[in-house]
Amino acid sequence: MRTILVTGGAGFIGSNFIRQFREKHPTYRILNVDSLTYAGNLENLELMQTDALYHFHKVDIRDREAVRQLFDMYEVDEIVHFAAESHVDRSITEPEVFLTTNVLGTQVLLDTAMRQWKLEPNDKHSRRYREGVCFVHVSTDEVYGSLGSDGYFTEESPLAPNSPYAASKASADLLVRAYHETFGLPVKTTRCSNNYGPYQFPEKLIPLMIYNCLAEKKLPIYGDGQQVRDWLHVSDHCEAIDLVRSSGTFGGVYNIGGHNEKTNLELVKLILHKLGRPEALIQLVQDRPGHDRRYAIDASKIERELGWTPRYRFEFGIEETIDWYLAHSDWVEHIVTGAYQTYYHDMYSSVE
Repeated sequence: MRTILVTGGAGFIGSNFIRQFREKHPTYRILNVDSLTYAGNLENLELMQTDALYHFHKVDIRDREAVRQLFDMYEVDEIVHFAAESHVDRSITEPEVFLTTNVLGTQVLLDTAMRQWKLEPNDKHSRRYREGVCFVHVSTDEVYGSLGSDGYFTEESPLAPNSPYAASKASADLLVRAYHETFGLPVKTTRCSNNYGPYQFPEKLIPLMIYNCLAEKKLPIYGDGQQVRDWLHVSDHCEAIDLVRSSGTFGGVYNIGGHNEKTNLELVKLILHKLGRPEALIQLVQDRPGHDRRYAIDASKIERELGWTPRYRFEFGIEETIDWYLAHSDWVEHIVTGAYQTYYHDMYSSVE
């Protein structure tokens, strides 16, 4: 039996990945590791609780001893590393937690995987690893910085992060690269554009705008609202990550984009129109420091080498996403009130 360790599996993308991975790989043992910060929600994986091959452990990836014990407990074959602090606004006010989690946490995972997988762990020159092991590091297009009105980020674009969050992810990317180049660790890196879809924590743009619309609240948009983002449905993203995991080149970097560029203002107006709310709810607010103007992904490498293309047209995906939030108002309410945080204690208090 093969075992895959998913870090940050209670978050938005991680939980979507676990559900999709289970459908495609029914014989894998899935180990979900999450520290359950404010954005980690085990309600996202409620249906997995009856799966005998699914295991959850509340572990902070910065805790080296706890991570080592997990590797001793399970024979981990693969890692898909989602765990990260990811909200740019929070990184501006609390940069330290982003650096420690995103950089030092990644380094702990790399170190532990290398020591557990290496056939001669005490030989610093050895580059021989147990057959079939793989470390997939999930990153972001924000490591590239900001684009002008044209052009696209490629895998060869220089890293030029502009926020503490982006800087922490770029640092983690470079650590992953260094462990491959220095130690031969079998790693792969993905960099995605902005994700959207079900189970996204309502601090991010799309779920926040939907929630505020439904609550008849103002919809705050930074600056002039003309910042451009490429939107990628989370289902397409998870499918691409799984493909990189199984077929990507070790040491390789793969950009994953949705081919859906929208300005923030255009996107918010689309949500308002779908929900039948007036544009008067839009409120332009002072721009945040270091706000990147435009992101756009060139995903031709993964399309060419692995045959992946996004399935979701944005017009369909955003309608489906809005409909999901309308049908799951209780999930959103649990987030807003904090009630979702009791789920872990109800399910796992006996093992604490």
